[in-house]
Amino acid sequence: MTLVDPDLTPSAPEPAADAPEAPATTDLWIRVPRWLRLVSYVALGVLILSLAREITGAGQLTAEGTFRSALQLSIPIALAGLGGLWAERAGVVNIGLEGMMVLGTWFGAWGALTFGSWQGVAIGVLGGAAGGLLHGVATVGFGVDHIISGVAINLLGVGVTDFLTTTTWEGATKESPQFDNTIAKVDLVPFLTSPLRTLAGQGRFFLSDLARMLLAFTTNVSLLVIIALVLFPITWYVLWKTPVGLRLRSAGEDPDAADSLGVKVYGVKYLAVTVSGAMAGLGGVSLVYLFSERFQSGQTGGRGFIGLAAMIFGNWMPGGLLAGAGLFGFMDSMQSQVDATAHALLVVGSLVFVLLALRSAVARRWRSTAVLLAFAAAFWLWYANTDELPREMIPYFPHITTLVVLAFASQRLRMPAADGKIWRRSGK
Repeated sequence: MTLVDPDLTPSAPEPAADAPEAPATTDLWIRVPRWLRLVSYVALGVLILSLAREITGAGQLTAEGTFRSALQLSIPIALAGLGGLWAERAGVVNIGLEGMMVLGTWFGAWGALTFGSWQGVAIGVLGGAAGGLLHGVATVGFGVDHIISGVAINLLGVGVTDFLTTTTWEGATKESPQFDNTIAKVDLVPFLTSPLRTLAGQGRFFLSDLARMLLAFTTNVSLLVIIALVLFPITWYVLWKTPVGLRLRSAGEDPDAADSLGVKVYGVKYLAVTVSGAMAGLGGVSLVYLFSERFQSGQTGGRGFIGLAAMIFGNWMPGGLLAGAGLFGFMDSMQSQVDATAHALLVVGSLVFVLLALRSAVARRWRSTAVLLAFAAAFWLWYANTDELPREMIPYFPHITTLVVLAFASQRLRMPAADGKIWRRSGK
């Protein structure tokens, strides 16, 4: 028996003789290299923001600070989602990412206060990994329902860290003392900094906005951010290019077949869920180190769940996950912006729906095209007839975006076949 890579998509059946031919546009786009498609999506996103800035006059929409904040806020979400990807590719649903992030925030802060910054990062990662291992013991070892175990870990993470806070730091109830973050920030391409700043200050449509984005992503970047981003190609290589990755993914697709071929299914599941917790722990560490430089109760703010949504949006793939995390991080950054900038997001939404409608029209899905155009018109009318968004709505931008994105992406999703299923070796 030969183990087939479960992620290889089978060939589509031949269309019927009387069926209309599918547009060739999609096929041509698929043949474009992935890196070029990624660059195209980024350029398209900047173009939409540039158009919205020109229409609304909201300069903060494409400011360097906005892009830098979006990058930093996307990192905890991306790492949590990456943790979820490791677990679910092995067939273990990890609802406990939020609790593992919480453990990462506390142990990361405690480690930094006790030993130093880099030691704190390592300790925070270990704290998250411990939460992941506990989830593995419950789900893989004892066959506990994955959702129940994950919810329990979320509650346990909050309870444990609140208890440790009150017992470790005298007089502290909700936060730790502030620590000195010694992790360096670097310029990735210092020879481009000056030309980019010149271009950013010239006020050119699209080009200046793109320059500001590149400045945010390449100047004064924390080494912790760089490490987080490097983990994505590493994850892709390990899971899709190594025997360990193949065994792990086979456990998430058909554990019985994998077991019959000698794969240690229990072992790879334990490995995957422990790595999952470590990634979530690093996400919690990054939340502490990049923003507050102290542990605070409720610091994660549901980002573990948003990371899980980003993973689903990315169709259980690292690249799509990173794109989803970037989207949610940008929406998260809008919470700190002025009302005019938040109001301008209605124009951004309208433009996005117009583009989606054009794509749907090319594919000759006329009903979807009409619905998308209706949404675009509704967002435009909302912007034209209001001066600002309700203040109560702005803090929930990431959550609203999560629901909308998942609603529109749900039809193309394909989770691992055995994801969330309790598995026991035959005869035991």
